[in-house]
Amino acid sequence: MQIKSLLLAGAAVLMLAGTSWALAADDAGPLKPLFTPDQAEARAALLIEDGRVIAKHYAPGYSDANRFISWSMAKTITAMLVGELVTDGKLQLDAPAPIAEWQKPGDPRGKITLRQLLNMASGLDHTEVGEPVEKSDTNQVLFVTGTQGMAARAIGQPLEAKPGEKFEYSSLTTIILSEIITRTLTDSRDPRVRAKAYRDFEYARLFTPIGVTTAFPEFDGAGTQIGGSLIHMSLDDFGRIGGLLLDGKAPDGTQVIAPDWLAFMKSPSPTNAEYGGQTWLNLPGGADGTPSLFPDKGPANLVSMNGHLGQYVMAFDGNGTDAKVHHYVLVRLGKTQDTKLRGVIDRIGDVVNGLIKPMAG
Repeated sequence: MQIKSLLLAGAAVLMLAGTSWALAADDAGPLKPLFTPDQAEARAALLIEDGRVIAKHYAPGYSDANRFISWSMAKTITAMLVGELVTDGKLQLDAPAPIAEWQKPGDPRGKITLRQLLNMASGLDHTEVGEPVEKSDTNQVLFVTGTQGMAARAIGQPLEAKPGEKFEYSSLTTIILSEIITRTLTDSRDPRVRAKAYRDFEYARLFTPIGVTTAFPEFDGAGTQIGGSLIHMSLDDFGRIGGLLLDGKAPDGTQVIAPDWLAFMKSPSPTNAEYGGQTWLNLPGGADGTPSLFPDKGPANLVSMNGHLGQYVMAFDGNGTDAKVHHYVLVRLGKTQDTKLRGVIDRIGDVVNGLIKPMAG
């Protein structure tokens, strides 16, 4: 069985109180700098202020009709779902991760905690990008030899470091988190049953309360959601997800993500100050000494969902043009190669910087 996705069924467009999405799609406003020729290939961008869309723009060929790929922005969504199960008392942050394969006597992986998985510090021997790149664990599992059972491949790796000792960014780690969610929701080994249980939970606890209707999560051959890489949705719906990063609330005020869980997601991890719980932070540092965002330009309270090839959903507080505190969500979607990505990140930082202090004129 090839990698499978579950189709959305009968989703109606929801208009939630307190949020306006009526802005014309060609009103770029302060987002114009993200679409200059040196920003190739920007495809879509959105800016929300206090729940109201104030700027939105698509490159030619893209529109509200498109779903866009999340790539690693999916990791943050997976963390949100883990938090729902922690809030329900079905998972514990600092208990050993409930992976039966690691619980045999003498297996050092049995000491890996849920927190360490979320902080990308499991110690497992996962290689996100190696040489040659096509041999990297992530590429092999997503596209070549691991599509039938991605979680099994990820779980089966040995330790290369003591759990909690080393930061190593890994999409396979997030697939393990997706598998933990699935096993918590159902004992079934039927791929269709497992995928349905996950998707129903994702919609009931996260997507539907905030008005997301276009989310299209992909699943592997075993029915595990590819939670490190593959969820598709519209530009507006990525904006709705970003709204949760502000305070965990739906537009109507319903608390979707528990405050303590959101605080954990936004807290620097012990092994990397710019990374929280499957979420990027606008803080100095980085595993290689180079910041992944723009701590010299943007606010320290900015948090971000980052995805391969230049996908970003950012949430932060600023004072706009009137020196009053406002809550912002900024989405940038596109296909930008790594060699040009720093320029994109810096330009986004310029846009953000213009919203955190009054602008002249």
